[in-house]
Amino acid sequence: MALDDRLRDDASALGPELIRLRRVLHAQPEIGLGLPATQETVLAELDGLGLEITTGRALSSVTAVLRGGRRGPAVLLRGDMDALPVTEATGLEYASAVDGAMHACGHDLHTAMLVGAARLLAAHRAELPGDVVFMFQPGEEGWDGAGLMVAEGVLEAAGRPVAAAYGMHVLSSMIPRSMFATRPGPLMAASDGMTVVVRGEGGHGSAPHRSRDPITAAAEMVTALQTLVTRRFDVFDPVVVTVGTLHAGTKRNIIPDDARFEATIRSFSREAHDRIKEEAPALCRQIGAAFGLDVDVDYTDEYPLTRNDPDHAAFAAGVVAEIFGTERCHELADPITGSEDFSRVLDEVPGCYLFLGAHVGDRPDGPDNHSPRAAFDDSVIADGVLLHAQLALRALRRAEAAVPAQQAADPVS
Repeated sequence: MALDDRLRDDASALGPELIRLRRVLHAQPEIGLGLPATQETVLAELDGLGLEITTGRALSSVTAVLRGGRRGPAVLLRGDMDALPVTEATGLEYASAVDGAMHACGHDLHTAMLVGAARLLAAHRAELPGDVVFMFQPGEEGWDGAGLMVAEGVLEAAGRPVAAAYGMHVLSSMIPRSMFATRPGPLMAASDGMTVVVRGEGGHGSAPHRSRDPITAAAEMVTALQTLVTRRFDVFDPVVVTVGTLHAGTKRNIIPDDARFEATIRSFSREAHDRIKEEAPALCRQIGAAFGLDVDVDYTDEYPLTRNDPDHAAFAAGVVAEIFGTERCHELADPITGSEDFSRVLDEVPGCYLFLGAHVGDRPDGPDNHSPRAAFDDSVIADGVLLHAQLALRALRRAEAAVPAQQAADPVS
């Protein structure tokens, strides 16, 4: 039987066990960079596969290297493992058992799929023309776990730099179940954070002229930031500014000393990123000055633009089409405004990031990722495993084939 057929059959056979694993992970969500229970579960699942395993120093990561049957290039597959500070409201029988924590973004599926890919490829290691690095990453949700793993050497874990890197993200809405989607070039936005503290002088709500009210100035800033976007930035090079928190005061008849709000800022080009980073804080300070108030602004660069290498995006789409059929491969017309720290990897290594539809029900119009009601159909796990494995296998073959051609093109020294 051809290797492609064996991989398909083996991935399907792994499905029920990986669904069980996913539900175990779903019930024990952990947040941030320290995921001890999740790390322990992953290590137990990888035990006996003959992988070279290291764990992180600054975070509860797992890096596992599978040595192929012959010396060759190395490729990387990544799955993130952390949950969100969300109280689950799905009513699932395997719902989160941890108050205030939930796998609302599907990282439990990502972890199960990467475990499955490790098992699948380990069973066929003799036929791999190189090595595979499995990157089990904590802290994607705002903690820059990918950046920390890159700093700790995940891209060189095989003893040489990986030639390509691939990742995948499930979606609880937006695209049909079992559909794979990606695009060349910009795929996901750069993400920044801005915290603004407006400092005034509190007093009695009946006599605002005797105080310096920070709330009215903060409200002006929130509104003006939206006008800044629409009037200072090109609609074809978009910027998104969303104020997600605003806190001030303790009672309706008390003017507080200060007001505080936080915004998330998304952009799709270096030019737009650099301009909003300069202009948004300046706008807030200038409005504060107009009201006679002091303003503290903390602007934080978070994740860069997630950009797919066009060649690798075409390669990944071609693998999807060949393995699953062209009807299950969709090219996104536009990037999406979510962000992803896999951008740290793609800034260093050519590769591709894809989405996999995993909605529950007949239509992809349910609650989005990050909702307390977000639900994912774990029947897609087997297909995610198969695509991970095929991307790694075919990328190794592709990189191996390119080496003699490159050697022939290089002048003899």
